[in-house]
Amino acid sequence: MAGKITLTMIKPYAVQNGYTGPILAKINAAGFRIVAMKYLQMNLEQAKAFYKVHEGKKFYPRLTKFMSSGPIVAAILEKKNAVDDYRKLIGATDPLKADSGTLRKLFGASMEKNAVHGSDSDENAEMEADFFFSKLERF
Repeated sequence: MAGKITLTMIKPYAVQNGYTGPILAKINAAGFRIVAMKYLQMNLEQAKAFYKVHEGKKFYPRLTKFMSSGPIVAAILEKKNAVDDYRKLIGATDPLKADSGTLRKLFGASMEKNAVHGSDSDENAEMEADFFFSKLERF
């Protein structure tokens, strides 16, 4: 059964370029409810912990350095079939290959600076949500 939450992060590139509001507006327009949200900056150790699943991959050092380079917006989104629906909304990792109208096509600049993160499974959505938010911070 599909879960009803997913985690997103608006990445440093998108935050720095003023895309937070437009991205959140598109998320709301797509029928997601924001149940938790915070503005923060991860340090390198936190970024490494969050992306531990990618440790050892060639892009891991660049990814963790980038994700700790500036503020992000982390949010738990709620909707029936949240993970799959959000993956469709954000588009392919490479903005050049993303479908027209997707968040990464509209607001991303490159594979690394692809504007947003989205959970890739229901299990990861739960773990990622727990990384940023306690149960008391969810509404």
